[in-house]
Amino acid sequence: MIQADIKNFTLEEIENILIKTGEKPYRAKQIFHWLYQKGSLSFKEMSDISEKTRNELEQNFHISFPLIHSVFTSIDGTKKFVFKLQDNNFIETVLIPSHDRNTICISTQVGCKYGCKFCASGKRFIRDLTSAEMINQVIYPLFSLKTQINNIVVMGMGEPFDNFNNLIKFIKILNSKYGINIGARKIVVSTCGIIPGIKQFSKIGLQVRLSISFHATNNKIRNLLMPVNKKYPLEALIKTCQDYIQNTGRQITIEYILIKNINDTIDDAIKLSHIAKQLKASINLIPYQHIQGKEMYAPTKESIKKFTDIILNNHVRFTIRNSKGSEIQAACGQLAGKL
Repeated sequence: MIQADIKNFTLEEIENILIKTGEKPYRAKQIFHWLYQKGSLSFKEMSDISEKTRNELEQNFHISFPLIHSVFTSIDGTKKFVFKLQDNNFIETVLIPSHDRNTICISTQVGCKYGCKFCASGKRFIRDLTSAEMINQVIYPLFSLKTQINNIVVMGMGEPFDNFNNLIKFIKILNSKYGINIGARKIVVSTCGIIPGIKQFSKIGLQVRLSISFHATNNKIRNLLMPVNKKYPLEALIKTCQDYIQNTGRQITIEYILIKNINDTIDDAIKLSHIAKQLKASINLIPYQHIQGKEMYAPTKESIKKFTDIILNNHVRFTIRNSKGSEIQAACGQLAGKL
């Protein structure tokens, strides 16, 4: 019999499993505590659970743990972890230290099927990650490196809304006070603009933050940079964002990678400001980090200054994300999961 990975189950699902076996549902909270607050690798360690229940758990489940293949450390302190999965595929995760907090960037798929031109992950797609494979990306620095995790950004390899069910399980385990206990507002999910996923995400009932990758202000350029735009064009995406904001009462962030001579013009800045004002959204500007084999380049400091001046003059909130870890291929868009 193939044993299921217990980290693929939410607290509620484990409660239901225990009820069916005649066990008290509160045992699920104890199991979560051992898994996610103590980092337990064995059911035998769960000393406050009866031996009978531990034996039954051992017969039906296993506890996975991330297999680290390599770690790369940047001069700015950013760490890129390469994990080897059970099927010998590889994924990459990034730990970003910043003053008094640590942010971890999580992957949701092995590769990505959407082929954004500025992103290394889109070269190939192999499969979705399980929720256990997502949670283990947090488990490794948390317990093996004894590193406190303050923020989770789901912006690594893959399109999160293309793996929606496993994503939501992952978020519920992260957010549970019996699990890793990360506040919902400390979790950010980024999508390339999968409209059905955005609509579905508006119904999950959690205060998780949402970022939308725009990266262009017209369909011609967005079609060039993001083939997904041909299926979910800019006008439809903006309307969906408006509905999301109205239905949830939550703000969104517009992600915008600045690429030299492609989307960094004054006209782009004016149009982007207009979109942000429509959506009452803030903008996260990301100067492009060159990826080998791609004929795209970082904008000049002068063009960045002109671009941000226009946004500032339009009274739109924005930040410039200075991508960390670029020399270890850990910056935005550089994760490839390929050795």
